[in-house]
Amino acid sequence: MKPGFDPGTVSEWTITTTPEMGITHLGPDVPSMYSTPSMVSLIEGACVQLITRFVDEGEQSVGFHVDVKHLAPTQIGKKVTAKVTLREINGRRLLFDVEVHSEDGIKIGEGLHERALIDIKRFAGAHQ
Repeated sequence: MKPGFDPGTVSEWTITTTPEMGITHLGPDVPSMYSTPSMVSLIEGACVQLITRFVDEGEQSVGFHVDVKHLAPTQIGKKVTAKVTLREINGRRLLFDVEVHSEDGIKIGEGLHERALIDIKRFAGAHQ
């Protein structure tokens, strides 16, 4: 791990929501809204984007715990931003505070996400 990856390190990632990120089970008369699985994917992506700046060659991370509340709907087509803040490093375990806001400034998600640093070759070899 490169220096500078300390508690308090923050990263943000903004995307524009697309139709495949929306829920459809409410029927054709209801506008498609940003789904919870898509929000979790954004949070994980933001964490990976942050961690990638600091890992050594051959290292990366995998998620193993998500505790997130989806607080408000966001219509498909709107931008959303995930803000992830490294809270704690415990050996190879990383704990992040996470928030997601819509382009309207509404907090649509919050919670915690945990990831583990891995050796990519060792990880891949364990699953062959």
